[in-house]
Amino acid sequence: MQNFENPLLAAPFIREIGRGKKGARDLSRDDARRLYAAMLNGKLSDLEMGAFLISMRIKGESVGEIAGFLDAAEAAFEALEAPDVPFAPVVIPSYNGSRQMPNLTPLLAMLLSREGVPVLVHGVLDDPGRVTTAEILNQMGISPSTQANSLRSAFESKLPVFMPIAALAPKLHRMLEMRRVLGLRNSTHTLVKIMQPFAQPALRLVSYTHPEYLTMLTSYFSEAAPAQRGDVLLMRGTEGETVANAKRAQAVIWFHQNQASTLIERQEPVDKMPPLPPASDAATTADWITQALAGKQPIPAPIAEQAAQCAQIARQMITSLRR
Repeated sequence: MQNFENPLLAAPFIREIGRGKKGARDLSRDDARRLYAAMLNGKLSDLEMGAFLISMRIKGESVGEIAGFLDAAEAAFEALEAPDVPFAPVVIPSYNGSRQMPNLTPLLAMLLSREGVPVLVHGVLDDPGRVTTAEILNQMGISPSTQANSLRSAFESKLPVFMPIAALAPKLHRMLEMRRVLGLRNSTHTLVKIMQPFAQPALRLVSYTHPEYLTMLTSYFSEAAPAQRGDVLLMRGTEGETVANAKRAQAVIWFHQNQASTLIERQEPVDKMPPLPPASDAATTADWITQALAGKQPIPAPIAEQAAQCAQIARQMITSLRR
């Protein structure tokens, strides 16, 4: 067992992954877990941490490494308690926001919540050049929750909860902030999008942007993810967000007990553009979502279908657990 109190002992692991794209070798799941835990707990020097993050960025994560990193990540914060309702909680990560299209992640969250589904959205509060889910929800009167004990009252009121990653998992937030220092994303940006914050089974909505992540995440959820943690819906992101594209539905893969099946087929672009917010800023988007929820604007069919499928699976998960 390596002791990461001594920073020099991280060197053999960095040497394994730092030989370039072709020469690097993957870490085992256990070594990945221990190395990432050491970083989260401040047991690596800044030099070692930078060397690791850059090397992993060049090499790319293996399934075993992502599994080990996530083992350490989920052990680094206190799991949330799911409410006792007829639905498993739905977890929506929101770390991208939008640059061009209106960010309709809050619409998906609200559609689920008003049906009684407990919805946790976690992510960043702001991101220069992007419109975040937190900013839109705040315009709708839903402020970020920073305490776990505030979740119950929100769920009982049939409202989604937005929890900043800094409150949910401070050690992971610190790793995300390394992007501001290094100028590059790191493995933590993948981990926060696939982690399961609840102690009980939950339905995770997961998105990917680059095709290689579809391959890697499919392998992870099929082979390495603990089945008892709940189900997963995997789709190509809408500007990185896990909400269906209002113009055409993406393909959605459903992982249940590590078995993959196609839940929604990829659709061609619609001939007639559905009504969308006239601008993508937070205030305009929030006002349009409020009108859509009140029936004054049509809800885009792909998002309505996504919400219906999520609610159905979340209910099935609880029914199965109570048998």
